[in-house]
Amino acid sequence: MSPTALPEALPAPTGTLPEALPTPAGAPAAPPAGLRATARIAAAADGRGSTALPLLAGEGPLALRRTRGGPGEAGVMLVGAMSAPLGGDHLRIEATAGPGARLVLRSAAATLALPGRHGEPARYDVRLRLGDGAAVRWLPEPLVSVRGSDLRVHTRAELAPTARLLLREEQVLGRTGEAPGLLRARLTVTRDGRPLLEQELACGPGAPAGWDGPAGLAGHRALGQLLVVDPEFAKAPPRAGMLGEFAALTPLAGPAVLVTALAPDALRLRELLDAACAAYGR
Repeated sequence: MSPTALPEALPAPTGTLPEALPTPAGAPAAPPAGLRATARIAAAADGRGSTALPLLAGEGPLALRRTRGGPGEAGVMLVGAMSAPLGGDHLRIEATAGPGARLVLRSAAATLALPGRHGEPARYDVRLRLGDGAAVRWLPEPLVSVRGSDLRVHTRAELAPTARLLLREEQVLGRTGEAPGLLRARLTVTRDGRPLLEQELACGPGAPAGWDGPAGLAGHRALGQLLVVDPEFAKAPPRAGMLGEFAALTPLAGPAVLVTALAPDALRLRELLDAACAAYGR
């Protein structure tokens, strides 16, 4: 028996196929747009007067490098491995300092909040946990809100009663000659399970009216704060006062002080906060 010959080409189909099939009812939704990345850090006292880093793990743009710290202190540098956060991204930093551990966290360069392709907001969450007798310094470089971006930042710190925290945050509204994006930043601090500080700011297009008025930033392009939590302040708390024309020190209802500052640019802002750190950061 001779085999049946195959046609040289299949006949062209009639009609057209739909561009995309409909999603069946009950099917899982498409994954959210944007990058998801978490950096995790754990510091522990090594029993010899120094601090070890049993956990140091970064993902995507959140690369971590060991650095030298002060006496008995472990150092970690956050190195941006790619441009982030873009619209739709969600980045997280989680750092834990166990009892007696000493840790300093820095970033190698400023963080640029950039617009995404589809207009979604980006999120950047930082969570710090400090055990009894722990000391953490969180000293990142400035966050720059680029035109067209939409970033929501939430920094949370949870302290044991005898922990010490030095936290600096700096925001720059736009690059040189550029309008800013929308920036929402929230800071939440608890000590021994009780609220110590809860504040939120919003700047840029879409923020509540008056953010750049005389009662707000008054035309300044850089703003920042320095928070110092120190049990020693319970004995001798610093007094409230002005630290120049656009910087003020406010004692909090606990062993802590908050320095807030406005400046025309990032350089002047850093000078103001460095002076406050030298005076109150020990």
